[in-house]
Amino acid sequence: MAEIRYSATGKRKTSIARVFLQKGEGAITINGRAADDYFGRETLMMMLKYPLEITGMIGKYNVFVNVRGGGLAGQAGAVRHGITLALIDSDSDLRPKLKKEGLITRDARVKERKKYGQKGARKRFQFSKR
Repeated sequence: MAEIRYSATGKRKTSIARVFLQKGEGAITINGRAADDYFGRETLMMMLKYPLEITGMIGKYNVFVNVRGGGLAGQAGAVRHGITLALIDSDSDLRPKLKKEGLITRDARVKERKKYGQKGARKRFQFSKR
């Protein structure tokens, strides 16, 4: 019998993470590397593990992630979103707990584009009446 895998896609800024959960001892692999190795900062690791800690699933699932686009913080946010959605796929009873923590909602904030003829996205050249 094949091992059951739960999958989901998480997004944040321009990062997209494909997350797969499989019963196991709690290893987190990102793009073929250990999560600690991939995300050097402890804060990003805490961010990743947060949905697993809340639901008490840490050490019960192996997490495999393919992530691309954006920077490290955006990628960590995308992975967290993907883990949350995959946990809901595995057990729908976890949804209220994750919803209460605000993890289900995709953080859709992205950088605003620069407008033509202007200095930046919001900054304007100084107006001169004469």
